[in-house]
Amino acid sequence: MTETSNAPLLDMRNVGVRLGADPQSPALIENIDLTMWPGETVGLVGESGSGKTTLGMALVRLLPSLLDKGLSGEIFYDGRDILKMRKSELTQIRGGEISMILQDPMASLNPIFTIGNQLREGLRLNATASGTMEERAIAALESVRIPSPKARLDNHPHQMSGGMRQRVVGAISLTRAARVLIADEPTTSLDVTIQYQFLELLKDLQKRAGMAMLFITHDFGVVAKMCDRVVVMYAGQIVEQGPVRDIFKRPRHWYTRALLDSVPTVDHAPDRLPTIPGSPPTVAARPPGCRFHPRCANAQAKCRVDMPRLDATESHGVRCWYPLDSQRSAA
Repeated sequence: MTETSNAPLLDMRNVGVRLGADPQSPALIENIDLTMWPGETVGLVGESGSGKTTLGMALVRLLPSLLDKGLSGEIFYDGRDILKMRKSELTQIRGGEISMILQDPMASLNPIFTIGNQLREGLRLNATASGTMEERAIAALESVRIPSPKARLDNHPHQMSGGMRQRVVGAISLTRAARVLIADEPTTSLDVTIQYQFLELLKDLQKRAGMAMLFITHDFGVVAKMCDRVVVMYAGQIVEQGPVRDIFKRPRHWYTRALLDSVPTVDHAPDRLPTIPGSPPTVAARPPGCRFHPRCANAQAKCRVDMPRLDATESHGVRCWYPLDSQRSAA
């Protein structure tokens, strides 16, 4: 963490997203309590379909209309509830004070307009910066280490590589003097070398700007490199959260342990990597009790009936009736 504060910059309280306004409709995510502090990087991990991207989109209210109607709870940004903001106020914050980098850079860039035009649009939202629009656009590309930045302003997105486009998306997001950056799988389309450079760039820019960053990923290697704290999601719920070191060294949830066990390491290469049996439940067919119990090696009778609660006040919280640390204590 690069900066400290007495109050969280983002504070989500009992946030849920349902398929419409009907309280009986299926929930994509529910019971989400999450805080983020200035300068902090929080990693949001879990299998595909766990609700990571839905949570990220809910933060800036970029959900499809049906899901936005099913958005509930409280999302405080700098003390103001995003869910109660007027549209004009929300528009000013979204893309300005809170920026987002999407997984596919081509989904973020307009193929019709040049890179320069799209950069200038973001720069117009940052009235505090000095210099001409051209100078600021060139400086933005230089900040993400794009060679020949002046010439690149006249390029269209298709004239650039995937890694270059992703860096442009990062530059556009960061020209807006954002206080919060939501990065949704930003390195998926990048090769290993470019991925490393992009992550180093994000860390450097975050350090200079003191941003809070929500890093959505399935890559624990990226989490170890980038994050201060980890939040693990499964079937629409947070099942574990805590400091990076604690999660890696002493995970408390059986799902987190299984995820970590399935990651190959250089010093230990078994003939076959462990896998988690079964598949995550669909939104419409989530089991009663603990949602992980059908796939859990330690599931007991209580797990199949009663939903465990997550104590979000703990520095290392877990949603499990029989967490791993209780097994260690009993041994």
